[in-house]
Amino acid sequence: MTVLRWSVALICLATASAAQDLIRNVEMPAHRALMEARANTQPNEFETDGCSGGLSSSWRLLADTFPKFGVLYEEHPPWENCCVTHDRAYHNAGGSQNAEESFDARLQADDALRSCVKSHGESHAEEYASRYEMSEDQIRSAHSITAEAMFMAVRFGGGPCSGLPWRWGFGYPGCSVFKSR
Repeated sequence: MTVLRWSVALICLATASAAQDLIRNVEMPAHRALMEARANTQPNEFETDGCSGGLSSSWRLLADTFPKFGVLYEEHPPWENCCVTHDRAYHNAGGSQNAEESFDARLQADDALRSCVKSHGESHAEEYASRYEMSEDQIRSAHSITAEAMFMAVRFGGGPCSGLPWRWGFGYPGCSVFKSR
């Protein structure tokens, strides 16, 4: 049985490693294009929308429309500072100097976002449990689920040179994987 467990563990690790290599290979042309755009221009001035994908703007709309929501759940997502820190890394491509560093810096920024949201849930579990009449474990779980969903969203929709306003390296205009001729 021990051999079977070790075999399954090794297969899982090999599969995860192969998946990461595939993602890296697929994404690298965009990171190279970003580094080319970065070399030819200065970044735009930093801007943030808080939590992208409509999360912060929808939260504010709910708070404005339903004042009791704003009082109970605050005017902004409680982890919005995590998103702003994430946006700073995304704005300048984490300060990376080449495509490989850019890929690694993006993954690190996305991991940091996930960790920050989870950490916020940990540090506010007692306060929120009381406020929302939930258990501390429920608060931690809600933050953990949110953190994982945010991580998956930024990994899927935040690649460089996509044209999306929340893309990796959004401070550098004109980034394209398609060369004009």
